[in-house]
Amino acid sequence: MAVTSTSLSVPKSISSPSVGPTFSGLRRSPPSFPSSTHSFFENVHSNLRLSSARKACRGVIAMAGTGKFFVGGNWKCNGTKDSISKLVSDLNSAKLEPDVDVVVAPPFVYIDQVKSSLIDRIEVSAQNSWVGKGGAFTGEISVEQLKDLGVKWVILGHSERRHVIGENDEFIGKKAAYALSEGLGVIACIGELLQEREAGKTFDVVFQQMKAFADSVPSWDNIVIAYEPVWAIGTGKVATPQQAQEVHVAVRDWLKKNVSAEVASKTRIIYGGSVNGSNCAELAKQEDIDGFLVGGASLKGPEFAVIVNSVTSKKVAA
Repeated sequence: MAVTSTSLSVPKSISSPSVGPTFSGLRRSPPSFPSSTHSFFENVHSNLRLSSARKACRGVIAMAGTGKFFVGGNWKCNGTKDSISKLVSDLNSAKLEPDVDVVVAPPFVYIDQVKSSLIDRIEVSAQNSWVGKGGAFTGEISVEQLKDLGVKWVILGHSERRHVIGENDEFIGKKAAYALSEGLGVIACIGELLQEREAGKTFDVVFQQMKAFADSVPSWDNIVIAYEPVWAIGTGKVATPQQAQEVHVAVRDWLKKNVSAEVASKTRIIYGGSVNGSNCAELAKQEDIDGFLVGGASLKGPEFAVIVNSVTSKKVAA
């Protein structure tokens, strides 16, 4: 979807470096538009918000989508048997809001330990899976093996798999399709590099990544989209709530135009990138942010609980 006439206002305190005052990192904008011209995002907001605005009047969760708030913890390549035992204990004793789907993704070698000791309230995800049935693929983990351990989800397309391991869009799409066909839910990651944002290519990148999933997956029923700007992952640089929201609303609109309005409404679009207990509440207030994929902070049980409970920031007065 080409967007050529976007007029976005970006705070001067923007967290990503080297972004000028007339450039949000999404599209380069002309100096000005006539006052009668509405921006792309205003139109999207008008088209997608009517039903949720009505809901807000009834005092329920104000979300553009209709899915349940979702928080995933990606433990990455961290932990030992002892540290993970402590983390699981903290999670088991944490008081978590009931209206949130909570998932954690331990390293493969600790999945069985976590699955056997973690409360059922929290589901277990893998951090990756192979593109097809298992076999002579040294070092890989098959979807069938994950299912054998009781795993319900898998994270695919994470930036570290894309930019460190070298997986491309088409390969990631095929992996997602196979996982879904075998009954796993997929946390499908998308996001742009810093140089891509600074070049105004954010939409180009995330829409291309979305298309790769759309071209392969049999259904969107068990997909959660995780928007993770690569420049914000593990760097301490967090997209402002406005920066995150403008990408989330654009992704939802892409789904509406390229898949269906129903899928756009039902698909949860979560944010990842240095999310922590201090910034989660402001991010959660954004209407198109349906939850989080958390990295480092998910290794701290009490802080992860705070992030899960940020769902309360979406509640509005009746």
